[in-house]
Amino acid sequence: MNSASSGVLQEEPVVDLDLALKHGLSQEEYREILELLGRVPTYTELGIYSVMWSEHCSYKNSIAVLKTLPRSGGRLMVEAGEENAGLVDIGDGLAVAFKIESHNHPSAVEPYQGAATGVGGIMRDIFTMGARPIAALNSLRFGSLEDSRTKYLFKGVVKGIGDYGNSFGVPTVAGEVYFDKSYNENPLVNAMAVGVVKHGEWASAIAKGVDNPVLIVGSATGRDGIHGATFASEEISEESEARRPSVQVGDPFTEKLLLEATLEAIRSGHVVGIQDMGAAGITCSTSEMSARGKVGMDINLDLVPARESGMSAYELLLSESQERMLVVVEKGYENEVTAIFEKWDLHAQIIGKVTNTERVKVRYCEKLVADVPAESLVLGGGAPVYVREAEEPGYLKRTRFFDESLVPIPSDLGSVLLRLMSSPNIASKHFVYEQYDQSVRTNNVVSSQADAAVILLKKSIKGLALKTDCNSRYVYLNPYIGGAIAVAEAARNVACVGGTPLAITNCLNFGNPHKPEIYWQFKEAVRGIGDACKALGTPVTGGNVSFYNENPEGAVFPTPVIGMLGLVEDVTRCPSASFQDVGDLIVLLGKTGGHIGGSEYLAAIHKEVAGDAPQLFLDFERNVQQLVIKLIQAGLVKSAHDCSDGGLAVAIAECCIANIGNVRGASITLPESDIRIDSQLFGEDQSRVILSLDPKSVHHALEMARDASIPASVIGRVGGESLRMEGVLDLAVEKIAEVHRGCIENKLQHFT
Repeated sequence: MNSASSGVLQEEPVVDLDLALKHGLSQEEYREILELLGRVPTYTELGIYSVMWSEHCSYKNSIAVLKTLPRSGGRLMVEAGEENAGLVDIGDGLAVAFKIESHNHPSAVEPYQGAATGVGGIMRDIFTMGARPIAALNSLRFGSLEDSRTKYLFKGVVKGIGDYGNSFGVPTVAGEVYFDKSYNENPLVNAMAVGVVKHGEWASAIAKGVDNPVLIVGSATGRDGIHGATFASEEISEESEARRPSVQVGDPFTEKLLLEATLEAIRSGHVVGIQDMGAAGITCSTSEMSARGKVGMDINLDLVPARESGMSAYELLLSESQERMLVVVEKGYENEVTAIFEKWDLHAQIIGKVTNTERVKVRYCEKLVADVPAESLVLGGGAPVYVREAEEPGYLKRTRFFDESLVPIPSDLGSVLLRLMSSPNIASKHFVYEQYDQSVRTNNVVSSQADAAVILLKKSIKGLALKTDCNSRYVYLNPYIGGAIAVAEAARNVACVGGTPLAITNCLNFGNPHKPEIYWQFKEAVRGIGDACKALGTPVTGGNVSFYNENPEGAVFPTPVIGMLGLVEDVTRCPSASFQDVGDLIVLLGKTGGHIGGSEYLAAIHKEVAGDAPQLFLDFERNVQQLVIKLIQAGLVKSAHDCSDGGLAVAIAECCIANIGNVRGASITLPESDIRIDSQLFGEDQSRVILSLDPKSVHHALEMARDASIPASVIGRVGGESLRMEGVLDLAVEKIAEVHRGCIENKLQHFT
């Protein structure tokens, strides 16, 4: 192991506009840096500005739009963006820290480590808050499963997530996996983590207290990940691939030690502030912590523990080596804090101190290599803010010109249902979740058989309901409604396990914001998210924006993933999605309009992505969710499942087979309707939930629905060995289960 003092002060390139452009800065931004500093920046300073003013760190193309979201209120304890993660009060002296972030570009070039380090990074955001991580979730998007590159990326990402989370010792409890050719070569890998902390015991990502020592703790620093933030802020192309950084390598066992040491150090009361070294490494943590506290830092890179010799100041500052933190400690207690990290076999090295200059000054080999105003580097400070040109995409004229009457009605609707159940977007994802340890820490209540994960809060009957969700096809066809539906469906899933939705985090994955059509998608989706959050009472705690998700064929579907947090008052009443007992009655809540625009049926069976997203009435959606929660809390519900991808027929089929090893048939009588039969079965109208109840409870449930002005009707009964819809289809549930479970494995079995 080296210290950085073994490095040599290297001759730096001459900084000019051409070099700035190669660093991803614009001509205007370079001129602004010259004005800020009153001189030409050093090569190290140019590197600092290039990463801190990248989209990944500064949100320069998104922050103006993000500020329109509801970012306070409800049970939020800190406003969005103030800390490493959001913080939500759940009562009993406890708070939940949770956040979601992307690791898309690293996963596109090295899927295993790209995904693994995404998990590690989001976990650190949680435990730097002083919260112990108790659950992980994810949202994954890949290209066509017919493509060998997609199969390679898919298997590598899933294994990376599983290996890191399993070794770290936090259960991966929920997620989603979708496939579409728009994600070819540019998968989306969004990782979410959730932790719990007692009131008054959380830590802040802030520096304060002049002369307080600044420590770097955790792993040593290497050359991995240098310029990862700028790589994430451009489109993937042959040119970007040629200059991509080496992807960071994660070590979950070191991270486990870092978790325990960090929580112990925070509990000591001597930690003033702490921040994970994620994107942009030492550069980001020193500047952001200083700016938050309106202080400065003097940093000596000679003291940084390095695992490679001869590293330059530029490399040390921009390295994104994993499992590292920056800690500001009360002066006089540095030995106590250092001893805690050393007890856990981790580096803990003082590398500087807090100053009153409001500047980050960096020395290396006894030379001042950087001297920059901290405020000039950060979001909301001196970092540039842009409002880009927005224009409705031309493709919408084609997709909106959709005539349902021209879609042929299939003659064999049973065959259609089987094909949908085996569609990669609907088929069982057991290949994925069986690689994740869902039982570690023994908090998981309902596992994969429910619409949302439920995590028990120990020494309580309360639980957290957790879900990630987004139908990107809807967002592609109507960004405003699609963004709103992403929030509504995530909340609906939480309601279906009896949880009251409290707040969201989001990961907004879009193409190049310099393209007016992409920026319009982004603005409209955020507007939809904001309106849905206001209507449902779920403010935004923070999250992540990932732009430049494009391949040579074009942008990915706009994918604003929502991570939803809900509170369950009594986990013993959480229903699963699977039908339970023979003779139970099946009740449909909500209205069926037969909307097939943007549906899985239209895409998978008729090979067309067209039409509009389904209508969403937010007041009605809220009332449906509140009714479902009340029915569950009253102990009336045996199973609950929302109607989403594939519509009513797919949702009922999923209820039949969700409990593997104990499948249940059902007899369904569709209500009389003028709607064409395929639209009734496979339309994806929103705000609908399928319940199963004991016959003795149905009358009371229907009365509660009537009082809430929610349409509710008995549509069938649980029992038998087939799913029967009179005059429409009759399928053995074992056959449904077989095709549902076998699809993805069959597509992967010939791939190594």
